Amino acid sequence: MNKNVSQRIAFALFRTLSLLVVGILLCMLGFIMYNGASAISWEFLTTAPADGMTAGGIFPAIVGTLCLVVGSVVFAFPVGLASGIYLSEYAGNGLAVKFIRVMTNNLGGVPSIIFGLFGMSLFVNTFGFGDSIIAGSFTLGLLILPLIIRTTEEALQAIPNSYRTGSLALGASKLQTIGRVTLPVAFPNIITGLILAVGRVSGETAPILFTVAAYFLPKLPQSIFDQVMALPYHLYVTATSGADVEASRPVAYGTALVLIVIVFLMNMLAGALRRSFGRTKAA
Repeated sequence: MNKNVSQRIAFALFRTLSLLVVGILLCMLGFIMYNGASAISWEFLTTAPADGMTAGGIFPAIVGTLCLVVGSVVFAFPVGLASGIYLSEYAGNGLAVKFIRVMTNNLGGVPSIIFGLFGMSLFVNTFGFGDSIIAGSFTLGLLILPLIIRTTEEALQAIPNSYRTGSLALGASKLQTIGRVTLPVAFPNIITGLILAVGRVSGETAPILFTVAAYFLPKLPQSIFDQVMALPYHLYVTATSGADVEASRPVAYGTALVLIVIVFLMNMLAGALRRSFGRTKAA
């Protein structure tokens, strides 16, 4: 078999696998849209659940999900960004730093339910936050922290050293070089990690189950110390353990569709932010 034939076979195989993945994704989205579109209405999006969550809407769950996403990103992004900058620009390659990198990677693979139990023990019980937005946000922030750290570190390491040496040769300090040269160049790739983090936070159920999510709470939170409903947990409840599972099945599909749309819109917003920073860098 000559080289050209081997390449054509390999490309055909890769193309087939790619189309298969896309096809599976489209089938899943089509199934959710087909079953959930009928439940979507203005009332569904703007009212609270009613009749044992077999009627009404999901507005409190939408607000709760947005609160948790924003809270977790506000906590995790600055900490992850600072940690990634330290590991890339200051820490060097010593044994301790290698150990930190290994442990960060291992932390990223810990099941989410473990984070939920840890958050319940630390934030809910030890710190006395109770089941609240702040406890859930901190727990979700810890969940996505390894991803943001690794993305930031790898984005900074991908920048050629000539950027740093040129800036230092012009008289800039190391901190000025990071803030005005390397970080702006790396920021579009850092935003990619943030996009992945937002997508993961939006759909997590186990961490919020132990720290913030309420089974039925048809009102909006008044402070960061209140419980909230959240779309992932609401979907789980209506699909498996509601008062009437069959009657609430359309609500479950509608909730799933809304959750997908919210994640999609957040990804689009983060992507627009990434492109904006990319254009600024090019200019």
